[in-house]
Amino acid sequence: MHDPRFLLAVVALPFLGSAIAAFLPARGRNLASTLAGVIALAGAMIIAAYYPLVERGEVVRHELAWLPTLGLNLTLRLDGFTWLFATLVLGIGALVILYARYYMSPDDPVPRFFAFLQAFMGSMLGIVLSGNLIQIAFFWELTSLFSFLLIGYWHHNQSARDGARMALIVTGAGGVCLLVGLLLLGRMAGSYDVDAVLAARDAIHADKAYLPALILILIGAFTKSAQVPFHFWLPHAMAAPTPVSAYLHSATMVKAGIFLLTLLWPVLSGTDSWYLIVTTTGLATLLVGAWAAIFQQDLKGLLAYSTISHLGLITLLLGLGSPLAAVAAIFHTVNHATFKASLFMATGIIDHETGTRDLRRLSGLVRFMPITATLAMVAAAAMAGVPLLNGFLSKEMFLAEALEAHSGTIIDVALPYLATLASAFSVFYSVRFIHQTFFGPPPVDLPHQPAEAPHWIRLPIEILVLACLLVGIVPALTIGPFLASAVQSVLGDQTPTYSLAIWHGFTLPLAMSFIALIAGTALYILFRERLNAVERSPLIGRLKGRRTFEAVLAAIVNAARGLHERLGTRRLQVQLRLIVVTALLLGTLPFLRLGYSRGPLQDTLIDPVFGLLWLCGGACAIAAAWQAKFHRLVALVLVGAAGLAVCISFIWLSAPDLGLTQLLVEIVTLVLLLLSLRWLPQRRPAIWAEERKPPMVLIRRGGDLLLAIAGGTGVAALAYAMMTRPMPDSISRYFVENAYSGGGGTNVVNVILVDFRGFDTLGEITVLSIVALTVFTLLRRFRPAPESIEIPDQQRRQNAFDEASKDHAMGDTLVHYLFVPRIIMQWLFPVVLTFALYLLMRGHDLPGGGFAAGIATSIAFLLLYMANGTRLVEASLSVQPVRWISAGLVCAVATGLAAWLFGYPFLTSHSRYLTLPLIGDIPLASALLFDIGVFAVVVGTTLLMLIAIAHQSIRSPRARKPVQPAAAEPGTGGSA
Repeated sequence: MHDPRFLLAVVALPFLGSAIAAFLPARGRNLASTLAGVIALAGAMIIAAYYPLVERGEVVRHELAWLPTLGLNLTLRLDGFTWLFATLVLGIGALVILYARYYMSPDDPVPRFFAFLQAFMGSMLGIVLSGNLIQIAFFWELTSLFSFLLIGYWHHNQSARDGARMALIVTGAGGVCLLVGLLLLGRMAGSYDVDAVLAARDAIHADKAYLPALILILIGAFTKSAQVPFHFWLPHAMAAPTPVSAYLHSATMVKAGIFLLTLLWPVLSGTDSWYLIVTTTGLATLLVGAWAAIFQQDLKGLLAYSTISHLGLITLLLGLGSPLAAVAAIFHTVNHATFKASLFMATGIIDHETGTRDLRRLSGLVRFMPITATLAMVAAAAMAGVPLLNGFLSKEMFLAEALEAHSGTIIDVALPYLATLASAFSVFYSVRFIHQTFFGPPPVDLPHQPAEAPHWIRLPIEILVLACLLVGIVPALTIGPFLASAVQSVLGDQTPTYSLAIWHGFTLPLAMSFIALIAGTALYILFRERLNAVERSPLIGRLKGRRTFEAVLAAIVNAARGLHERLGTRRLQVQLRLIVVTALLLGTLPFLRLGYSRGPLQDTLIDPVFGLLWLCGGACAIAAAWQAKFHRLVALVLVGAAGLAVCISFIWLSAPDLGLTQLLVEIVTLVLLLLSLRWLPQRRPAIWAEERKPPMVLIRRGGDLLLAIAGGTGVAALAYAMMTRPMPDSISRYFVENAYSGGGGTNVVNVILVDFRGFDTLGEITVLSIVALTVFTLLRRFRPAPESIEIPDQQRRQNAFDEASKDHAMGDTLVHYLFVPRIIMQWLFPVVLTFALYLLMRGHDLPGGGFAAGIATSIAFLLLYMANGTRLVEASLSVQPVRWISAGLVCAVATGLAAWLFGYPFLTSHSRYLTLPLIGDIPLASALLFDIGVFAVVVGTTLLMLIAIAHQSIRSPRARKPVQPAAAEPGTGGSA
């Protein structure tokens, strides 16, 4: 179990479980929760097995080669601090999963919930266990994405959608800043490896980019950990189900920023900039969050603002820059995770059993749910810092650090008083949580009659509250060894001497703690009657972060809309014109700066036959442009003829692979465009408008002609300059010389696609899949309505409709009757499929490959569709394009991942010859599996677009049904 490779399983298992849960039936709550729980416990057991190593101070590392030449590898790293954080993520995650099993309503799509939750868990583990700065940024953005899905889980709820959007925008923008900051940090350290960065403190502090990098990294951490002024998104995330709130607020999401600040504390702290920015931000967050929590009327709102306050406390400790303050920050991070998770779960039970979280309606619940009330009171007391509970110990360490001299600034002088005040506020809202919820007269007019919750939904709270008690009573025996290994891994030689004893005598921090307890309780007694009438917190109630966020977002949208209105257009011709003009301007700049000259190589004579071919192709292109004005079908045929000239040119110039692929693509696109003719807008109104303004028409068409001539001339001039120059150091020579020895194939083009540039191809087929899904979605949801033509002359209007109908009728006639008889189309289907298989298998050595084979297979299906119709083919063959796409992507990625099993970088291929009796040697390469993935993606995307277009042609318009909410009361209908 000490094998470092098991770290990969810890990160990968939650994502695997997420993928499995996504395909479970909507009512599979038990199966989905069991799967998630087993994965969380398995990960926790693996992490626990590494403790003997990290306790000795070792750093467990596992590297998988990714881009070794650039120093970027997939690195997993585990030390004492990351071990402690990973244990929190997995341990509390397992308890949240158990809690969610009984909290979530059977009417909700619970497997989807557990799919999101496991993916979020894996993303958080990715941050914690990453040994590379770029990896941290990647998983950082994944946490933003999956938290968005979790917060917006009840998407029929407007507040859930708004809260999810706000969280995604704020944390996503911070993630972009973080990425830039980590790139600067890696450049300063000379490596993106975390261990190398942690060892480069002096070089980082001496670099001029230290301050920009520090500010960008802090923005990323502050947005994720809800620090002022970015704190406003966290209370709005309360629209999420309570299990999500318990998880996000305790061990994940908001703790990601704290984790990053603690991880980089050894190399970023110790400067005036760090002290001023981090300490000021933490202090402001501590006070603002505590003050706002006092006046909340919703239990989850109170806990959300208390989370903000405690996150500010931890940030403040890290900002002080002293080793003892860092110890207190790590300790309070663990303590806060335990009591805050238990409080959120208890709040969920109260909401579940009473139907409300409004403090003004709750009272006397200790009579109806004594066990839950006792657990919640102990957890709230830990949050308030009551002695013999874990929160008291770390808060006393905080008060002790507040008394120390750190910088001599006004912050240093005022910190003891402000820390005591914030502690009093913490007691205030904790006492209000306890008293107003559980004591007083019995509640009246509640949506549900309160009753004690079943044991299994309380079990996670009982475990966490027990941890609060044990850590508060015997800290040295419980949390002591784990805290020591975590502190040692962060501070190293700077590790101070500290004590976790529950009694240090009558000290000033103890006195400050008791002053806060007494003052907070007294303030509640004095003002409790007024609190229920307060709708917003005084002083800062008007400073609504959401209003500022919405105002900024609205300003950005309005600015974008204004630019679109001034510069944008709905006409495709105008957009293409702008693109071509921009490309021409950018392409001209190098010529203006460096000039233009041809190379020393001599020209070769043009073969008359080849010249005639290009004259025909050019004539077809010009005729297509002219016919587009009158007859689109003819224009489409001419465009196909021009494409055929290009195919022949590729073959003429000894590029049969390109020629074959181009020919197949021309066939498929021609048929798809034919099917799409009927949905193009009518041309006649535009022609009549042009007849009224002939000068503008001539100017526009003349400008287009000039752009076409300029673009063609520029490309021709560039090609001529390149082809008249010798290319001794061209990369193409490397590909030709190493295609067989390095890639195991003689078809250089295919070897480049699936081996040398396999990662590029993987990205391309991913983009192709996204485009196909987008096209399918747009065509499925949009069906253009006939446009009315308001023209005085009735005869001309009728002529326009007749002309448009002629296009559609001729397109249908050509597709259904003029190509070949139906029986021949059916006979051609297996022939073309065999040809496609032939292209696939020979592609590594001869013209062909996965892309060409995929297009050929698509042609076979096109023939079948034209012969039998859409519904008949789908019924008989059960065509599932999305499964083709997903299978292709999985096959391509799995081929790359398989290289890791043999210790090679991602997508490294291997080739050998397989000797078969009677047949002889057959060349085989692992890249063939990647090529099969490309083949499946191409088939799936083409068929998906074909089905979308074909269904548009045969289905009548129908009204879209309104989306029905999944549940009337989110989260309150769970079955216990």
